[in-house]
Amino acid sequence: MLLNATLTLWTFGDSILDCGRYNPHGVHPAQLLIRNNDGLFPAERGHDLASRGVAAELRHRALDGATTHGLERHLEGLDLSGGGIALITAGGSDLLRGAMADPTGQEVRRVAARLEAFLDRLPLRPVLLGNVYDPTFGDDSLNFLPVEPEVGRRNHLGYNALLEEMAPRYGSLVDIHGHFLAGERSWLTAVIEPSLEGASEVRRAFLPHVLAAAGLGGASAAGSAAGGTSIGSCIVS
Repeated sequence: MLLNATLTLWTFGDSILDCGRYNPHGVHPAQLLIRNNDGLFPAERGHDLASRGVAAELRHRALDGATTHGLERHLEGLDLSGGGIALITAGGSDLLRGAMADPTGQEVRRVAARLEAFLDRLPLRPVLLGNVYDPTFGDDSLNFLPVEPEVGRRNHLGYNALLEEMAPRYGSLVDIHGHFLAGERSWLTAVIEPSLEGASEVRRAFLPHVLAAAGLGGASAAGSAAGGTSIGSCIVS
């Protein structure tokens, strides 16, 4: 467990982590991991690092619309020598911009290879690697792309399978896809983006992994956090 130390959370990737522009409060998941907004999410009171007495700072580098082609640029000018936990969601934009339509599946493998190259260069461990949710919640009638659902789903699930294979080498997989399949359409806005509620749900998917990485246990610790009284600090940049 962290004592008298500041934990740094780094975000890299796309709008799953950088979705503040899609809600009127500018809220995104990593903010909620550090300190819940009890006014907006009273049911999640205590489900954060602050309630466990952890002083945490956020280095938010995820960018709405980012693809795996631009991940290397996320590292430019950064001093990563202090370490920390990396939260990453990447590849969803690549899927939407063509990889999902490739009947051979080769483009999906190239997307995964670019992400893997980025992770090899990234000096932060652990990496909490989120997979890509399905904006149709498994319902073909909600398909919004000019792609046959069978082809699109094969590529989507194929990409997530590559992430599942890749993630243990760097940290752990965060199953956002599985979490959202059991969710509500209100978790999304603008068809594909996390809404305010969706931002909180992405937080919920990451939370047990962040707690475990911080030496605070997993999902059960998240539930017990509501009784905490020691409030840590939060620094955002």
